[in-house]
Amino acid sequence: MTNNDIFKKLRVALMLRDDQIVEILELVDFRISKSEIGAFFRDEKHENYVECGDQILRNFLNGLVIHLRGTKENPKNPNEVLAKHRAEIPKKASDKPKAEFKPKTDFKKKTSSNNKKLEPKIQVVEKVRFNNGKNKKA
Repeated sequence: MTNNDIFKKLRVALMLRDDQIVEILELVDFRISKSEIGAFFRDEKHENYVECGDQILRNFLNGLVIHLRGTKENPKNPNEVLAKHRAEIPKKASDKPKAEFKPKTDFKKKTSSNNKKLEPKIQVVEKVRFNNGKNKKA
């Protein structure tokens, strides 16, 4: 298992976004951009794939400890931090109730001033029965 695999699994398990990973790495004074982080999560066959080094993974794990547990002076409860991450994740469209269709403009039905009763429609074509080329023997 490579460092990239470990990094991917931690990202999924902890539900972290790229910007959160950047913030975690900044807790240990390690600067990295979102695009560089995205290169770690690419497929190995992709042209922009980058191998995650030991230093990056080590700094991420050290920053993750500070992010979840806090410092000695300011301790945190890891369960509360993870619950906060879950709350920040947007819900899927299938989970939300569908909103009713509202047209952009308000159309009103046109009413005639005479209030005439609608006449029944006259049937233009008479009903035709097709046998689809089948000869029925009586």
